[in-house]
Amino acid sequence: MKLLLLAAVGCLLIAAATAEVMFEEKFDDTWDKRWHKSSWKQSDGSAGGFTLTAGKWFGGDEAAAKGIQTGPDSKYHATWAEMKKAYTNKDKELVVQFQVKHEQDLDCGGGYIKLIPASSKSKMKDFGGETPYSIMFGPDICGYSTRKTHVILPYKDKNHLVKKDIKCETDQLSHVYTLRLMPNNTYEVYIDLKKVESGSLYDDFDMLPPKKIKDPKAQKPEDWDEREKIADPEDKKPAGWDDIPATIVDPDAKKPEDWSNEDDGEWEAPTIPNPEYKGEWKPKMIDNPAYKGIWVAPDIDNPEYKHDDKLYLIKDIKYIGFELWQVKSGSIFDNILVTDSIDAALKFGEDTWAKIKDEEKAAFDKVKEAEKAAAETKKAEEGSKDDEDDEYDTEDEDDKAKKDAPSATLEESADEDEKDEL
Repeated sequence: MKLLLLAAVGCLLIAAATAEVMFEEKFDDTWDKRWHKSSWKQSDGSAGGFTLTAGKWFGGDEAAAKGIQTGPDSKYHATWAEMKKAYTNKDKELVVQFQVKHEQDLDCGGGYIKLIPASSKSKMKDFGGETPYSIMFGPDICGYSTRKTHVILPYKDKNHLVKKDIKCETDQLSHVYTLRLMPNNTYEVYIDLKKVESGSLYDDFDMLPPKKIKDPKAQKPEDWDEREKIADPEDKKPAGWDDIPATIVDPDAKKPEDWSNEDDGEWEAPTIPNPEYKGEWKPKMIDNPAYKGIWVAPDIDNPEYKHDDKLYLIKDIKYIGFELWQVKSGSIFDNILVTDSIDAALKFGEDTWAKIKDEEKAAFDKVKEAEKAAAETKKAEEGSKDDEDDEYDTEDEDDKAKKDAPSATLEESADEDEKDEL
């Protein structure tokens, strides 16, 4: 067993060593020499930005933990970098991976990354929501209704969102998102280096029209019977059924003693529902022997369907960027990797996120405990101040009552005091 484990680790290391890395970013003090702030939304004042920081809590060395953080609130944040060369994943895997920490407890906004083709070069200065991209991947959160991991792949100038609902992480800690596209037209999504979803590009995306469609020219045959039940032709209405009235005169009704036919008209007893009445007669229903089911048009080959065995293929990826809207900003992005090997991506995640996640969680817990203690202290101080204010208010009311007391009452009190002394 030990030998098998060592062999597996060895294979992983060999695969990672032979992988091609098209882009890697760990963000240091020189990050702004590689990343460019987009001019998108700057003219109307709605553009935000990114700053280098490790955040309020982190694991490991602070310098190594630094990433770029969105800010300020309710802004559009857009930045991009250029890959060292354009990449086409023909007959190869394409793996994109990044780390994000929603330190602000993201309530509504995106946390996804975009891979952008070389053909968008002229548009990168204003890189934004309208810039054509090759892949959009990562978490998107808005309230409780939207908490998903987007996988969007353009095909023939139309963006296609994965049909599966892939959940995302929603806490305030760092998490790693990984997307893997393979030449056999399948995909995999990993969160925190664990596979959480996978499937076929044919089945889970509507890139291609359906192979089969209902024949638009087909018509239901005239003799097609869709009635599941029919009236029993042998069932006969009982004799006298229609002779039973729905209502009858109330046999217990009596004319009031003060009723005057001359003044009130001729008295008529009221009617009541007839307990013998059974309603309109209907024959019982039986199974229809001619029933054929609900008619459905037959399937035919879709003349618009054309098979494409290269749905996975994405040509000339040249740029990578973040284009986000966030109501409450503060997301920190770090440890980006674009490669042709899932093994290389997982090893990169083990060497970065996996080594600091426990320490980061401990730092987070410590910060939250301190915040809780500070809040409790403040609440106690405010409660004590309120008690003091109530005490002063009571003393002021007593003094005011004495001043407002009538003189006669005061004199009476004085007399009573003299009597007590005697």
